[in-house]
Amino acid sequence: LQKNKFESLRKVSIMTSSMKSLKYLDMSHNLLRHDGADVKCQWAESLTELDLSSNQLADAVFACLPVNVKKLSLQNNQISSVPRGMEELKSLEELNLASNRLADLPECSGFTSLQFLNVEMNLILAPSADFFQSCPRVRELQAGHNPFKCSCELQAFVRLERRSGGKLFGWPAAYVCEYPEGLRGTELKDFHLSQLACNMTLLLVTALLLTLVLVAAVAFLCIFLDVPWYVRMTWQWTQTKRRAWHGPRGEQGTVLQFHAFISYSERDSLWVKNELIPNLEKGEGCVQLCQHERNFVPGKSIVENIINCIEKSYKSIFVLSPNFVQSEWCHYELYFAHHKLFSESSNSLILILLEPIPPYLIPARYHKLKALMAKRTYLEWPKERSKRALFWANLRAAISINLP
Repeated sequence: LQKNKFESLRKVSIMTSSMKSLKYLDMSHNLLRHDGADVKCQWAESLTELDLSSNQLADAVFACLPVNVKKLSLQNNQISSVPRGMEELKSLEELNLASNRLADLPECSGFTSLQFLNVEMNLILAPSADFFQSCPRVRELQAGHNPFKCSCELQAFVRLERRSGGKLFGWPAAYVCEYPEGLRGTELKDFHLSQLACNMTLLLVTALLLTLVLVAAVAFLCIFLDVPWYVRMTWQWTQTKRRAWHGPRGEQGTVLQFHAFISYSERDSLWVKNELIPNLEKGEGCVQLCQHERNFVPGKSIVENIINCIEKSYKSIFVLSPNFVQSEWCHYELYFAHHKLFSESSNSLILILLEPIPPYLIPARYHKLKALMAKRTYLEWPKERSKRALFWANLRAAISINLP
């Protein structure tokens, strides 16, 4: 009865109810509909093969099917899913749902005897990977020519083909990626993603471990290179500059007042007071030295006093010794003087080696001092008295300048 104008599937079923020997019925290419799922249909009990392809049937058709049907074709209709709780078709062995609107493979809870299923040319992006587990009797699945989306969800279906033992009809030619655009035309058998890319738990654990390793590495480097100390000093320098900028106008401009600022350890203060200061400040052309005991301004912070003294001095003299590298404040002074050296591109540092410093005594954060001692010439305090006159002459020559 194909290619006619039948419209009601229920009326067709009633017309067959009295046909006791009817086994095969072809109602394809008609205008059949079935809208009410609660309306009972009355098919001939002898009907085992039914063709309802190319009609206007939707999901409700599964409530109006002959219970003893073995071969059923619903190709080219408007079916989007197989409803749960439908009446069981225990005898159904072959089901054709090609060219519909299915978004996934149907379950076999209502087709316990199903052996052949055709869902080609539907809208299936990522078929369920557990299909053969829910449909253990299926011997052949035709699911090709669907717009497959090649993503992590499809990986399980690709692995399913390997385990199914050739149950996928048309594999691999009929199974081709449609999405994304970059993979269009790629056969599913050639599509592979790493387990890390598809396993969210594994990805999160890996990302967490990498983050922990990175944090640990950064923390170790920060501690080894004393980064927190440098950050703290940079903050102190910035705050001092900001206060100076917002202060009275007379304090904003930096004027050179001293020939040199002296940085030394308190343990070397006797040499500075008995040797360095008297020899540089006496006689004609005396040198004006900035010493923290004499020139630090009361009320200001130590860091602010250090910065101001370094900026008001033409040179910075560092008296180096094992005591120097063990002094925290000496490190501050070296840091700010080194900052001035690079910010002004000046030649403002003078290094005096009072005593030899073994390399193992220099802390890791004094890498600037190591670099300076390796690249810049420094004066060594001679133990022989006969050589000291030349030492003072060289030191005076290094800091000679006419102050305003």
